[in-house]
Amino acid sequence: MNPWELLASAFGLANLLLLARRSVWNYPCGMVMVAIFAVIFFQARLYAVAGLQVFFFAAQIHGLWAWRRAGRGEDGVPVRRLPASRWPLVLLAGAALSVAIALILRQTDAAAPITDGSVAAWSLVAQALTNWRMVESWPLWVGINIASVALYAGQALWVTAGLYLLFLAIAVYSWRQWHLASPA
Repeated sequence: MNPWELLASAFGLANLLLLARRSVWNYPCGMVMVAIFAVIFFQARLYAVAGLQVFFFAAQIHGLWAWRRAGRGEDGVPVRRLPASRWPLVLLAGAALSVAIALILRQTDAAAPITDGSVAAWSLVAQALTNWRMVESWPLWVGINIASVALYAGQALWVTAGLYLLFLAIAVYSWRQWHLASPA
């Protein structure tokens, strides 16, 4: 068992639990997690999710800044709803990025180009929605976490696959919590 994978997973669990509670402190934990996972995923030839960690690091910095500016409500950072008219753009972005990244990865020795590319692409979209504090980020994270469990188990990253099972449960919980906290 890789001790770095365990450490990254511990920070990842703290990150998501704090995110579910709408605490701005999720972001420092997330920064540590993604820095470690970048190395782990690169070594496993999961190049898209390895590169995604670089994006996530920058997104963690942006999220910290954006959430601190948003202020804190009685029970956490306020959340909002994505207008229905924006869903086609969200879906188009996720699908187009998935295809583009998978095509690029097929030109390398990537271990799982289609799944790796899809997880990375949809994570980019979901992270943007999370940083904008959109409730609708959570159904995307549910799907991403399901695909991630399969991806990491397929590469024998068992601790990480287990972490993403926990992430899946937390994403379902967070979806409900953010829904309850959002304006009608």
